[in-house]
Amino acid sequence: MKKEYDILVIGSGLGGLVSALILAKEGLKVCVLEKNNQYGGNLQTFSRDKLIFDTGVHYLGGLSQGQNLNQYFSYLEIMDELELQKMDEDGYDKITFEDDPVEYPHAQGYKNFVKQLSEFFPHEKENLESYCEEIQYVCSQFPRYNVIGKENYNEEILHLNTKRFIESITSDKKLQSVLLGSNFLYAGDSENVPFYVHALTVNSYIQSAYKCVKGGSQISKLLIRKLRQYGADVHKHAEVSEMVFTNDVLTSVKTKSGKEYYAKKFISNIEIRSIIQLIGEERLKKSFLNRVLSWEPVPSCFSVYLVLKPHTIPNFNYNIFHYSSEESVWNAYRYDKKKWPETYMLSSTPSKHYPEFAESLTAISYMDFDEVKAWENTINTVANQHERGKQYEQFKQEKTERMIDALEKKIPDLRSSIKAVYTSSPLSYRDYIGSFKGNMYGYVKSSENPLKTMVSPRTKIDNIFLTGQSVNMHGILGVTIGAFNTCAEILGKDLIDERLTQMIKQSEK
Repeated sequence: MKKEYDILVIGSGLGGLVSALILAKEGLKVCVLEKNNQYGGNLQTFSRDKLIFDTGVHYLGGLSQGQNLNQYFSYLEIMDELELQKMDEDGYDKITFEDDPVEYPHAQGYKNFVKQLSEFFPHEKENLESYCEEIQYVCSQFPRYNVIGKENYNEEILHLNTKRFIESITSDKKLQSVLLGSNFLYAGDSENVPFYVHALTVNSYIQSAYKCVKGGSQISKLLIRKLRQYGADVHKHAEVSEMVFTNDVLTSVKTKSGKEYYAKKFISNIEIRSIIQLIGEERLKKSFLNRVLSWEPVPSCFSVYLVLKPHTIPNFNYNIFHYSSEESVWNAYRYDKKKWPETYMLSSTPSKHYPEFAESLTAISYMDFDEVKAWENTINTVANQHERGKQYEQFKQEKTERMIDALEKKIPDLRSSIKAVYTSSPLSYRDYIGSFKGNMYGYVKSSENPLKTMVSPRTKIDNIFLTGQSVNMHGILGVTIGAFNTCAEILGKDLIDERLTQMIKQSEK
């Protein structure tokens, strides 16, 4: 007897795991297939020198009692088991510039956000209040952002442009750059990106900002444990290589190892271009294909992970977003190779036994895929190990030295405190996460044509659905909301709303 599942999920990134768990909780027979050695997509961590490093999730927002991600994670039954550390309330992010010694804080809580920045911009208090009100209003206009509520997008909101909006709030150039300072979180071309992308991203963190103790992979581990409790099957080293159709309906998928999995419905949580290849272009509408293939990927990045000697660098409980100049904030991803890194995000992890000191630092800067194009035909993962060669190692070494030079301007004598160095390039992100050209957050969104990059979770093929960061919003919250929307297409919106309403009522008792 062949085994047939109700739902088969391809890819175990956050969107796939959340979708699988929502459906398993409804009693459906669910199976998740993952090609890699580790589950979780962007939630993956790696261990070096007995320390854990995050590849994608450096901090989370909206996790305090009653806030949206807290409610979603409560519904998924993982909230109480997450090990979290709250970040500095008076500045979870600090924005810095090459020629300015001040660290400008983004604080938790809207009143506190205004209060902390008003100390540096005393004449801008009212403008800061307007900025905060507008962010909250824009977020309130999004379906499921407040868990239950609006059915449809307010299209007018989608066309708001970040640059025009920020300039309308304040004419102070420095404040404009400070407000945009965390745009690394959406790899923003802030001149063209829709304001809703900025608003949805920063609002979560202003509500509350936390670090995952032991890394973001604890989220995927908790989700998988729950999935198994609900009877789901989860397999790694199971890369889908073929889809089998009968009369234009998908009936099964085959993996590289030759196994076949049958299901009534399928959810793709892999890169949208990869699923198009598997489905076969001839089965999809030309207009849809042309639209998706014309999308421009968000830039990739180069990350440097520094293991530190004990008791050398004080720990800091916030992220630093550093820019070479105020102007570079607007389009920091367009960098001059000779001056790289002109922008970086820096975070630290406290030592277990001496938390006032850092045990490691992670620094990330933009990097175009073109810089690693010479090695694009190589693959190197735990499941599929291949060396990329001497020239690649030299390339990484040169970039690492440049990054440490840049960091030493902020942390003098950093080199003498380093015990070991590890790196990841756009190729690492492509190979481990499966993103097109190693992009960090899906595809570039434009306020000129916001609907161009919005895709329905439903496809032209009745039993194939989409989820994940290459469909609509990225980030932990964006992808979680996307997964609930995908499941609403399968189970019906009313049922999802009913389940979430019950959960919220119980939590308020």
